Amino acid sequence: MANIEELKQYRNIHMIGIGGISMSGIAEILKNWGFHVSGSDIAESEITLRLKENGIKVVIGHDLQLLAQSDLVVYSAAIKKDDPEMIRAHELDIPTIERSDFLGKLTKAFRNTICISGTHGKTTTTSMISMCFLEACKDPSIQVGAILKTINGNYRIGNSEYFIIEACEYVESFLKFHPRAEVILNIDNDHLDYFKNLDNIKLAFAKYVKLLPEEGLLVINLDDENCAGISNHTLAKTVTFGIENHHANYFARNIQFDSNGFASFDAYYNDTFFKSFQLSVPGKHNVLNALACIALCIEYGISKEDIKNGLLKYTGAHRRFEYVGEINGATIYDDYGHHPTEIKAIANAMKNKKFNKSWVVFQPHTYSRTKNLLNDFANALIEFDNIIITDIYAAREKNIYNISAKDLAIEINKLGKDAKYISDFEEIKNYLIKNVQPNDLILTLGAGTVTNIGSMLVRTNRKALKFVLI
Repeated sequence: MANIEELKQYRNIHMIGIGGISMSGIAEILKNWGFHVSGSDIAESEITLRLKENGIKVVIGHDLQLLAQSDLVVYSAAIKKDDPEMIRAHELDIPTIERSDFLGKLTKAFRNTICISGTHGKTTTTSMISMCFLEACKDPSIQVGAILKTINGNYRIGNSEYFIIEACEYVESFLKFHPRAEVILNIDNDHLDYFKNLDNIKLAFAKYVKLLPEEGLLVINLDDENCAGISNHTLAKTVTFGIENHHANYFARNIQFDSNGFASFDAYYNDTFFKSFQLSVPGKHNVLNALACIALCIEYGISKEDIKNGLLKYTGAHRRFEYVGEINGATIYDDYGHHPTEIKAIANAMKNKKFNKSWVVFQPHTYSRTKNLLNDFANALIEFDNIIITDIYAAREKNIYNISAKDLAIEINKLGKDAKYISDFEEIKNYLIKNVQPNDLILTLGAGTVTNIGSMLVRTNRKALKFVLI
């Protein structure tokens, strides 16, 4: 059970940027703990509508009177100092705290916070571990970076000492947390607008590992060379996993894929057969995520059978190779992947599925990432048969990098693969409808608004079917 005595001094909590996936989860947790929660965001979304349905007052835009009633203001990293609500909070001497700092307070409230970190795979592995803890009736609290069907949201309030949470490295926010256990899936070149280079990213992870208590647990990927030596920064117990490196404590053999691309494999512990597992999500990269889950869960006393059942029941989180629908007999999927390593993993996962031709609609995420990893993006995307590039999703940035989506399309064309740049989503939709064939596979890819194209295609398909039926 969480100890929330430190937070009880704040009865009314207002959240600026409440529509974010992490902020919304915090809001729901606070409401369930009995706090009065309100918030604001710049645009309405599925998340803000859900918050309203659950009794949380959400304003689109600004409401300075609502803010004035609060005892504490929590704001997301995207909120600037000149935000009207931030200015008003300072005028009224209302305490303000950034999201990651506040989330750190929540992790401190639990005796056993389990942090899942790494450049790729955090949401999936957090979800897998959550499923296994639920299967074992350990009643955990959960915060995950996507909608997880099993808990019907991105959070869960439990009545145990366990808090399972994603720990993001961006702006070193995970250094605010109080972990008892850490899973490090990988360390890769990303968020270079903040870190500048890989050495700084590795340094941040070293500082993160130092947060573990001596009686804590560190689970690391032995296949990832950037994780090498990271355990030297802690006295906590270290457990390793891998596919390529059989010196890992947990590794997989006999990996096979069914027609959906779902893997089955034999897990080994210290070179001794452990148990066979089946997954309900595609790709070899998810075998690695599953091994991380297995290693963590065994250390927490979860039985092999509960782990097996939990992994099998995990069918994916929102926007993680998620089935959307069909158009012209082609299947539509949507994925959040926005880094070259993630794109390669998705492309490899697709190869295990049965389809005719692949179509990818990729929306680069942030100018800095596109500029710094332009060649890597091009080399990852040529794995698809047909490539459409749409405009960069700016997120938190302004284009000071002299980069555009057209540059990525040109780079792909240099590699001998045809890539089309199309800015308008309606035009993309119409192009796909005109060109895709039965049994093709369409993937909308990116962390921004590209996800909307799938639903646009599905709606068009429904209208066409309705017309035929009439």
